[in-house]
Amino acid sequence: MSIQKPKGTQDFLPGTVETWQYIEKTARDVCRRFHYKEIRTPIFEHTELFQRGVGETTDIVEKEMYTFLDKGKRSISLRPEGTAGVVRAYVENKLYAEPEVCKLYYTGPMFRYEQPQAGRYRQFHQFGVEAFGATDPAIDAEVIALGYTIYTELGIQGVRVEINSVGNPASRAAYRESLLAFLEPKRDVLCKDCQSRMERNPLRVLDCKVDQHHFAGAPELLEFLDEECSSHFAAVQSHLTGMGIPFSINPRLVRGLDYYTHTAFEYKAEGIGAIDTIGGGGRYNGLVGQIGGNDQPGIGFGIGLERTVLVLEAQGVAIPQEAELAAYLVGMGEAAEREVTKLLYQLRLAGIVAEKDYLGRKMKAQMKSADRFNAKYVAILGDDELAAGEISVKRMSTGEQTKVPLSEFTSWLTTH
Repeated sequence: MSIQKPKGTQDFLPGTVETWQYIEKTARDVCRRFHYKEIRTPIFEHTELFQRGVGETTDIVEKEMYTFLDKGKRSISLRPEGTAGVVRAYVENKLYAEPEVCKLYYTGPMFRYEQPQAGRYRQFHQFGVEAFGATDPAIDAEVIALGYTIYTELGIQGVRVEINSVGNPASRAAYRESLLAFLEPKRDVLCKDCQSRMERNPLRVLDCKVDQHHFAGAPELLEFLDEECSSHFAAVQSHLTGMGIPFSINPRLVRGLDYYTHTAFEYKAEGIGAIDTIGGGGRYNGLVGQIGGNDQPGIGFGIGLERTVLVLEAQGVAIPQEAELAAYLVGMGEAAEREVTKLLYQLRLAGIVAEKDYLGRKMKAQMKSADRFNAKYVAILGDDELAAGEISVKRMSTGEQTKVPLSEFTSWLTTH
């Protein structure tokens, strides 16, 4: 029996991986224009990082992390999300010492042990950004706009932004008491997860997909914001309006991680059934301190690449194709084959996409191969052409043939 890939993972094959490259290229280009720089962090970290950063009462830490003891008996976890590792790197490498706002982006695989379904895998991929060092509401709006711009430049239609304020610790403490008073009479009818969350993190109760019908009339966090939180949230809205970013306020939006403060947001798009959230993030003004650094404000988001691919496919977005094969080279005879191998390398060094046969096939089979590769030209070099210092070139779309001096072939291809 052959070995197969683990449950909840994927192979990205030629013909499919081009969509991923298109997404990553677009996202990197948007980040370049917004002046964000790439950071790469380890795929695994000390488990304590995620317990501190993500929150011990979150589903991610409680149920979903791939955690193991290494040979030194240290508890190690595969990263379930990107922010905690970036914050750790920001603190450890003293990036806070720079005089400017630190603006970073990352991309790569994350890991969560959960039941695979459409757009959700045990190894999944995120593209994210983090900005450290500024409390200005304008940076909140910039980060939200950056993610929105990635989606729109990919060609996704109907992207919606939902925002909320989850306040500061003082306003959340007041809201927590009000929410508990609302939930207590319903305790016995709530699911076990909600009952557990009531004890440790009541705000997470509202995330529950099972008990939503019990939450009608629940108090809203926006009612408990103090002046600082209210003015910050109003300024974010004003900036988004000025940028022309479409948004709506969702007072139930709290996000699933413990570290958020002030602004929380999600990106929505149609195309993947009941699941319409394709990315999200928020501000985390206390997270750097929790992870052991001199506290700095921060804000960021993560985009789910699997879900982005599904939306692109569902909306029928055409992915730009890479340049076709410019030339397929055919050598007829031992000396011509050696020359073709050398010529092929010269073409590639000049930036020309080119190929040849490596299976010893006859001319007819090589022509079929060139056709399958959608080659623009087939260039044939035999003993006679080699002796004359030229190569015979056929344009596949018209059948037109011409002879080109070997010494000029590379430059000829760049202009035809």
